[in-house]
Amino acid sequence: MTASLEQLRRCHFAVDLGAARTRVYVKGAGLVVDQPSAAAVNTNTGALIAVGELAEKMTGRTPQHIRVVRPVSGGTVVDIEMAQRMLRHLLGDKIRRTLRRKPGLRAAACTPHDAGPLARRATTETLVGLGARRVELVDTLIAAAVGCGLPVEQPEATMVLVCGAAATQVAVLSLGSIVTAERIPVGGEAVDNAIVLHLRHEHELVLPSQSVRPLQLALSGNGLTPHGPMSTEIHGRDVATGLPRSVQIDTAAVRDAIQTPLTAVLDGIGKVLRECPPDLVADLADRGIMMVGGSALLPGFDQMLRQATGMPVHIAERPDVCAVRGLGTMLEGRVEPLELNSLDG
Repeated sequence: MTASLEQLRRCHFAVDLGAARTRVYVKGAGLVVDQPSAAAVNTNTGALIAVGELAEKMTGRTPQHIRVVRPVSGGTVVDIEMAQRMLRHLLGDKIRRTLRRKPGLRAAACTPHDAGPLARRATTETLVGLGARRVELVDTLIAAAVGCGLPVEQPEATMVLVCGAAATQVAVLSLGSIVTAERIPVGGEAVDNAIVLHLRHEHELVLPSQSVRPLQLALSGNGLTPHGPMSTEIHGRDVATGLPRSVQIDTAAVRDAIQTPLTAVLDGIGKVLRECPPDLVADLADRGIMMVGGSALLPGFDQMLRQATGMPVHIAERPDVCAVRGLGTMLEGRVEPLELNSLDG
């Protein structure tokens, strides 16, 4: 990681293109963009109508000639041109002018742990289209670990769980590198879909596209444990009549509905621990797991992991911005690399 740190110190800005949100860190200015990864397009003219928060609010509420698109899926850019247009508008003219004045503009970006050559190339081309002459790619797991203050450069084990919208990544890090890692194709969206299907099958209720997150919050701080609220009221549309309807749902049934995606996360953690050297596992027994990512805030998720693994589980401060904050820390040169020089003459 030493060479990468030297290259990252030369970068001028960093981008975390997530399935749910896009964040941009500019060297010397800090976090300048934190918006949903969404864009609204007029399908008749191809014109961009809105990006970020406004485009997110339009989801499910647009006439036929307006379509809300998401150019990033699972941490991978699936529409390079739209991602570039979205980023240009999110950055704004002032920041873009400032960046264009930098000689040999360099950028850094997060990529998922198992990103293939095509996914990495798509991220690179997106930033090259914004004027970057060179793009450095950093594993999301390492960036997130740095962003939440874990001693990733030390010869001791740290375990990080990145809970994203489309996937969950878990890894054990030591000496600035990934010792063992696993990407589970289950994230916050899978939990949302499980709740939507449960309400459709059990209550014949269709939820508005933006109401699932409030439903999870209604489960309160003990949402995934029996100590949460007994029931909560949900508003939606009746499947048969199409009319608006409210139902009182049992939160215990919701907890059962989301067990399948959450169990997949537990299986991924178990696989990483089984593949990890025993000495590092012993470190983790005391240090535990650090949760980062927006879905780490799912009420009671940390308690469930604590009970299932018997290990300490911590949620990072501002877990949703840890990855881009880690990139910013490396850009500003605040990570001290451990020098491992050859002893041979």
